[in-house]
Amino acid sequence: MREVLWLVQNTLRVFFKKKKNIIFFLIMPLVGIFIAFLAYGGDQKSVLHIGIVNDDHGKIAADTVQFLQQTKNVKVTEIHDSQVHGKITSGSLDCVVKLDKGFSSSVLNGNPGNIKIISIRGADVTTFVKANLYQFIDNIVSLSKVANGDQHKFSIMYQHFTDANFKLNTHSLADTSKNNNMSYQSIGFLLLIMLISAGNMSEMILSEKENRTYLRLLSAPINARMYILSNTIVNLIIMIIQVLLTLLMMTKIFHITMNIPAWEALIILFLFALIAIAISLMVVAFSSSRASASSLQTLIYVPTCMIAGCYWPAEIMPKPLQKIADFLPQRWVLETLTKLQEGHTFSSLYMNLIILFSFAAAFLLIAIYRFSRNNNARNFV
Repeated sequence: MREVLWLVQNTLRVFFKKKKNIIFFLIMPLVGIFIAFLAYGGDQKSVLHIGIVNDDHGKIAADTVQFLQQTKNVKVTEIHDSQVHGKITSGSLDCVVKLDKGFSSSVLNGNPGNIKIISIRGADVTTFVKANLYQFIDNIVSLSKVANGDQHKFSIMYQHFTDANFKLNTHSLADTSKNNNMSYQSIGFLLLIMLISAGNMSEMILSEKENRTYLRLLSAPINARMYILSNTIVNLIIMIIQVLLTLLMMTKIFHITMNIPAWEALIILFLFALIAIAISLMVVAFSSSRASASSLQTLIYVPTCMIAGCYWPAEIMPKPLQKIADFLPQRWVLETLTKLQEGHTFSSLYMNLIILFSFAAAFLLIAIYRFSRNNNARNFV
């Protein structure tokens, strides 16, 4: 065990001597956070700018203008009829509501008319305005129908309607979708970096065999199993640092809440670290040189991460690709984290954890078998 610890210490010392290793392996995972923050971190609230042309000047028309002014996320500006075309075409107003002369009397008679909504932005704007404005007008129309032409009765009911003393309190619930999207994007990019990190660390096995360092090490009281074990431990240490640094930056610097306990995310990502190490050892076992290992990693890592949904949600891909994604460990990691964010308990997802562990065991067994069957002096036996 002392020899293994010496190998771990020596490998870490060699690793951290190179500044480019520190930049790539420890800084690159943060790039995913920047990308997610730029994609989802903007303020999603928008204010709708509405112009009002009130040519009626009746009480109902004045109350309609006041209602629009009190609507949330709406800024109302009273303009003249001659300004409508210029304001709309310039984009300073999203739409214009025209209350023509006779609007108040038409509502009072139960047949609302003399109202126009002008916009060049289409249904995205007009639907919102109609939904709010027409509801207010329909309430007044209902009063006029109940009054049945009795002006005095209508005036009393309308006064009670406008002076209603009851209040409706609303409470906004926190929108977790933005944080979930940002954490999904950040973790997806982290999975790719973990795969690349594991691959590059395992490539050191081939590199040290090519320059005969491995043969010199084996002349000491060190065997191949110790060397592989030390490489695996170093790999695991670096990836755990990557995971901790990424989660710390997400929560403390960028204030991206994953909406799940940190220990649950750590366990899932630790399992993926084992999978990444097993895959990298399998690639090394099937490679005869560092160049071939790098090519094989490129063919495996990038396409599988794309299909698994590390760059975008897998649901937007065609059905055949979604079925292929079910056979990729990255997909199971992201799905497990997503289910935890949706409220599933950690214990209820035991099957997902078993599948992730099975991925790691299967890839590791393949690597061990390949190592044991390979008699090339440049590879492990």
